[in-house]
Amino acid sequence: MDSYPSAPGDTLIFENDRVRVWSMTLAPGGMFDFHQHHHDHFVLWPDAGRAQGQEAGDADWSLSQVAQPGYVMYRAVGATGLPAHRIRNLEDHTVTHYIVELIGEPLRSSEPLPPVTNGRGHLVRAEGEES
Repeated sequence: MDSYPSAPGDTLIFENDRVRVWSMTLAPGGMFDFHQHHHDHFVLWPDAGRAQGQEAGDADWSLSQVAQPGYVMYRAVGATGLPAHRIRNLEDHTVTHYIVELIGEPLRSSEPLPPVTNGRGHLVRAEGEES
């Protein structure tokens, strides 16, 4: 099995024994390379943005994320973590979002669960199913 970095952002901005907060800033067309989530987490987009994701081993960028201002998504990753993936910015301007890992909490589920959002955006696969 391949090993991927577990840092879900480019800058660690806060950490204690319960949470770890990362920012991910992507220039227009910029990409954050393959990484894997091993902790249940929240993703917060303070501003609107569009991105694509590609899971390791997939030929296509089959994940599409659209965020309106204030978009929040919660992910329960399961015991093995989410599949490794990378993300790229589709906007013509720089976008930043934040990832809050719940490192001091037990995993919510042994299997990855579908994302839960506040309805201000979505993450879908190319086939149209929410991921």
